[in-house]
Amino acid sequence: MTGETDLSPARLRHARFAIAAVFCVHGAVTGSFATRIPWIQDHAQLSAGTLGLALAFPALGAALTMPLAGRINHRFGARTALRMLLSLWTLALILPSLAPNLWTLCFVLFVYGATAGMSDVAMNALGVETENRLKRSIMSSLHGMWSVGALIGSAAGTVAAHAGADGRLHHLIAALALTLAGLIAVRGVLDLRTDTGGEEAPPHFALPPKSALFIGAIGFCAVFAEGASLDWSAVYLRDVLHTDAGLAAASTTAFALTMALARLVGDKVVDRFGAVRTVRVGGALATAGGLLVVTVHHPVAALAGFGLIGLGIAVVVPLAFAAAARSGPAPAQAIAGVATITYTSGLIAPSAIGAVADATSLVVSFGLVTLLSFALIVGATVLRQRPVAAGVSVTNRDEPAPIRP
Repeated sequence: MTGETDLSPARLRHARFAIAAVFCVHGAVTGSFATRIPWIQDHAQLSAGTLGLALAFPALGAALTMPLAGRINHRFGARTALRMLLSLWTLALILPSLAPNLWTLCFVLFVYGATAGMSDVAMNALGVETENRLKRSIMSSLHGMWSVGALIGSAAGTVAAHAGADGRLHHLIAALALTLAGLIAVRGVLDLRTDTGGEEAPPHFALPPKSALFIGAIGFCAVFAEGASLDWSAVYLRDVLHTDAGLAAASTTAFALTMALARLVGDKVVDRFGAVRTVRVGGALATAGGLLVVTVHHPVAALAGFGLIGLGIAVVVPLAFAAAARSGPAPAQAIAGVATITYTSGLIAPSAIGAVADATSLVVSFGLVTLLSFALIVGATVLRQRPVAAGVSVTNRDEPAPIRP
């Protein structure tokens, strides 16, 4: 990568804060949308099953359009590409609440997901480049800032839902405010351009090597639980526990809060206890949360349960990516393969929850989430560190140690 020449420590610190703000804005869009899903369901007159179908389209749009982000980044440079893609994502928040029926909602959620995926690729790529220049790890904290943004967005959505605000007005105001915040944040990120001199372009799609399949399965379980909780927790409280809209939306806030806190302190926890132990304990917490949701039919228990699920799964996906990088001689392909599996999980989770709910009930749907959370306890050993090549340093622990900032 070439471009900006001022890479002084002060400039790099400023760039780090700027890209962290970008992650926060991106997360706030997701939180703003998730808390108003019950309103959108009522507005479009959807059943649980048809809502589940519609909620598959954001991940579908993301999966199909993410390869375009690399080309846009190459054509316009990192900063300009991020400015365009992030603005498209924040403005796309307006669309879902306008949809009057299922098919319109499916279309706008595809667009919403496409802008989400492309901006996600752009900001993560720039985050990695910033980390490389700082020569210390920042990606965990960046993803923590995404969760902080999701918390802020969901908290604002909870207030709006409790006040009975029209979803269209809420999302219009939120989209305009977040677009402005995003434009301000992007001004401070590094302005980098791809140096194409003889560099081979990455493949658009990468199947995971065999060594990464089990690691990807762990990521699949965590992302399934995350997608189900984020998209369906508010609906669960409203339809199963018959709470009001404000309390229902608070379940999304509880989930986002625990996710944010766990990600912000996750590096220190993994450093102290190792990846395998951390994921096992996290799986136990998420399983306990799922059991609270499905067995204790009380709003307080459900709020605590969704909070425990968020706490338990928060650091699983970053640890899966780290383990994938050590799993074979082609780290990039392994990471891309694990990412493919996790995005597949995000694609099927909302619709699977809706389909199971239509056939049985939402309680049974979250029983499935509980089982997948338990699988984290059983499968955590696949994150154990194994040396794969000469010159790759390893620790004497049986779990991978994090990169210290």
